[in-house]
Amino acid sequence: MPKRKYLAAAVIAACSLVFSGCSATGSPAPERSLPISLQTSTDASAADPSAAPEESTAPDETQVLAQANALAGSYDYVGALKVLEGASGEKVETAREDIKADQAKTVVWEDNSKISHLFFHSLVVDPKRAFDGDDRQQGYLDYMVTMDEFNKIIAELYARDFVLVNPADIAGLDRNGKMVYQKIHLPKGKTPIVLSEDDVSYYEYMDGDGFPSKLLLDENGKVTNQYIDAKGKTMLGSYDMVPLIDDFVEKHPDFSYRGAKGIIALTGYNGVLGYRTSKSQYPDNKNMAKDIATATEVADAMKNTGWVFASHAWGHIDMGKSPVARVKNDMKLWDDEVRPIIGDTDQFIYPFGADIARVEKYSGTKYEMLKKDGFDFFYGVDGTTTAWMQKGDGYLRQARINLDGLQFAKEKRGDRPVLKTFFDVKKVIDPARPK
Repeated sequence: MPKRKYLAAAVIAACSLVFSGCSATGSPAPERSLPISLQTSTDASAADPSAAPEESTAPDETQVLAQANALAGSYDYVGALKVLEGASGEKVETAREDIKADQAKTVVWEDNSKISHLFFHSLVVDPKRAFDGDDRQQGYLDYMVTMDEFNKIIAELYARDFVLVNPADIAGLDRNGKMVYQKIHLPKGKTPIVLSEDDVSYYEYMDGDGFPSKLLLDENGKVTNQYIDAKGKTMLGSYDMVPLIDDFVEKHPDFSYRGAKGIIALTGYNGVLGYRTSKSQYPDNKNMAKDIATATEVADAMKNTGWVFASHAWGHIDMGKSPVARVKNDMKLWDDEVRPIIGDTDQFIYPFGADIARVEKYSGTKYEMLKKDGFDFFYGVDGTTTAWMQKGDGYLRQARINLDGLQFAKEKRGDRPVLKTFFDVKKVIDPARPK
């Protein structure tokens, strides 16, 4: 089925999600079970012919087709065909055959160890305030990108046929606890890629510097940002990676493999997602219970729409250099203050990219501590190669490429350039970035 047919159907699907349990991006519900409205009714009124007739709640053909095409549009052909089970009609049969034909054209990605991983920090919305010459400007220039740069990068990744995948699409533990690669089925010419964003806590030091201030849910339950402009006006909208990717995937579902979006790495010392939820650091926060509840609602909505959470260490500590006692204390704080909000996760993104080992296989006390705490996927930083991965018996390591001012500068110098695989640095750099 042509891509444009899937895309048009995805728009219709957004209006009928109540029947399917799908997100607006066409991603399936976790269980990928049949929509309740397609299951056989067994209640008393259905069995009793004398009962008053009820208005049918079964989705019509248009809704079923829209749901199936939305799933197929993000390469979930199995889920799409499941939605069509039990449905009939000429259009349904045509859709079923088209989906099967497209499924048959997919190929298994050749080598999961060659999957690239790009990461960002919080996006600069207002360059004039971020790059205003104060003592924080250089840090922002070095480690951040602007919203304009981000949007250009994402558009270029899409144009080059990259497709977002999540860690569980790449690998997972088998029944014996051994890490094994998973098969990724994509049309020929498509390339899987992972995105992540670090420190999505909207730290206090960033206040007033032109960054978003938090993530929240709008009146429709969609994740959005709160942003306060230079005049003090509070606005809601897409100002950071999460809602921007959500928006992009909604328009281009084929940019996401089965609803995948990316990984969000969280510390805890300033709270999470813009809420000051750390009981140890904000003992006088009278809104603590409300902040925790709100942050949890936002986290749940993100998980339900393709986002994965990772620990970034509670205190953003150097995991390699820190003594075991400090690592243990940091892990306890993260488990006490962050895990209850975002839920269990098996993802760990090293602060500073400081891994607990070099290229040798994992072993030793720190690894055993992390493994015992439920972490199976680990991420360092290497901006000199397009991809690096190590699959151990019970873990997966992947190197990430930093997308920031430092990497842009390195690329422009011709120092082991890697970004040209993904986009042209000269074309994405924001003219508002000081020379």
